Amino acid sequence: MIPDALRPGLDRGLRRLGDRWVLLVQIGVAVLLAWLVAKHLLGHAVPFFAPVTAIICLGLTYGQRLRRIVEVTVGVAIGVLVGDVIVLGLGNGAWQMAVVVVLAMSIAVVLSSGQLIVIQAGVQSVFIVALVANQTGAVSRWLDAVVGGVVALLIGAVAPTSPIRRPRAEAARMVRDVAATLRDVVAALRRRDRALATAALEEARDLEGQLTELRVAAAEGVAIVRQSPFLRRHAPSAHAAQGLVVPLDRCVRNLRVLARRASVAVARPEDVPEHYVDLVAALADAAEDLARVLDEHATPSAARAVLERVAGLSARVDPTAGLSAEMIRGQVRSMVVDLLVVAGLDDDEALQLVPESHLP
Repeated sequence: MIPDALRPGLDRGLRRLGDRWVLLVQIGVAVLLAWLVAKHLLGHAVPFFAPVTAIICLGLTYGQRLRRIVEVTVGVAIGVLVGDVIVLGLGNGAWQMAVVVVLAMSIAVVLSSGQLIVIQAGVQSVFIVALVANQTGAVSRWLDAVVGGVVALLIGAVAPTSPIRRPRAEAARMVRDVAATLRDVVAALRRRDRALATAALEEARDLEGQLTELRVAAAEGVAIVRQSPFLRRHAPSAHAAQGLVVPLDRCVRNLRVLARRASVAVARPEDVPEHYVDLVAALADAAEDLARVLDEHATPSAARAVLERVAGLSARVDPTAGLSAEMIRGQVRSMVVDLLVVAGLDDDEALQLVPESHLP
């Protein structure tokens, strides 16, 4: 049995594995092909650098693969060249290793600002000094790195469409969690429950981690359609998914403020008009509806009607409302704008759908 305290972390880990299993399979295939090509086509006895380069170039993200391939290949070339020169001229040993690392990394810094090329130059130069390579071995190691990079590039070009679908799924999960947090805020306000209000605030803060995952997923989706000639037709949907990051970031920030003011209102206590509590509940329903639309890959505009209704309800001011209550209403109005942008409107169009506040 898994302890309850460990279950959330395990669930997140398994979800990460579910998101990355395709990448892991790609890396496994690339390692196999790089080794076979370097060993059987080039005739290298132990082509260590070919699979290692393939692993580094593919990594666990789709972003900047081409740059990683170039940096690794050039870094290996610098490290091997400098290492062999030092070994042939000065021999091998601890001080020679220190000299070759400084020299190789210095050359890499002059040639490029990329960290990967500098690190690779240093690492490969250490290998050369430690293993006392000869000139033939230097050429073969560099060729192994080229093989690994080319294989990684080819494997990356035939990537599946799942990285393109993932950002929308992440966005739907985030919007659904926003709705769940709003429902907890409603329950805390109606029950005057401080513990529940505090828990809702923590839930809102925890969404920052999901937002980071969404940013990574969206960037990977755009990167893969740029790199793979077979997936260019998915470019519009990948860019549309990336466009969800900014409004959802604002939405989460506004949710944190709303949850914070609800916690203050319960703790003091301050009265929050029932109409305002109903407004938060209506926003939760609208967010749930938007999450469903995103999950079903339907046009996001299908969720606008419910959000527009909440926008209309949010305009009515209760003259008895205090500071926390008015801030809660204000955050609802801001979140409506954010979610309307997620539903496909631009900022100006979304703002126009939120009417001016007025007394009943």
